[in-house]
Amino acid sequence: MLVRAWFRTYGVPVTISNCSNNYGPYQHVEKFIPRQITNVICGIRPKLYGDGRNVRDWIHTSDHSSAVWAILTKGVPGETYLVGADGERDNITVMRDILEAMGQAPDAFDWVRDRPGHDRRYAIDSSKLRRELGWLPRHTDFAEGLAATIGWYRDNESWWRPAKKATEAKYAAQGQ
Repeated sequence: MLVRAWFRTYGVPVTISNCSNNYGPYQHVEKFIPRQITNVICGIRPKLYGDGRNVRDWIHTSDHSSAVWAILTKGVPGETYLVGADGERDNITVMRDILEAMGQAPDAFDWVRDRPGHDRRYAIDSSKLRRELGWLPRHTDFAEGLAATIGWYRDNESWWRPAKKATEAKYAAQGQ
């Protein structure tokens, strides 16, 4: 609302973007997919909130970046664009996809209590972005993108390992 107010009041040339859940390289280990991947790498059983039926639209980080670039370079000032890749999956499916891709049994995870206020579904309709700016996601094969993401975390432990211990301690204190 503040950004919209500055646009209306002062003519500041702004655009707003709202994006679905990202996956890919360089995500902090507190995020769902990197946390599960790094847990498996570390020999820790992954954790799944609640009943695992929460749905998210997953988008590869490079697709999110290309969408932001399209919005910055072609977007209409004052407009809001929703960024998504039509990649809806529930968390239990994503968890099992990760485990399978990492050679683990599909039930090799622990259930933990749900986060307070955890939304059941995040849905994104990116048709305006696609129609008006001509943007399309390039990484539409989730299994392929997930395999590359797993490979990145395996190959870049020096990047994420320093944050892992503190992140897991924070979750443990929350019972998650």
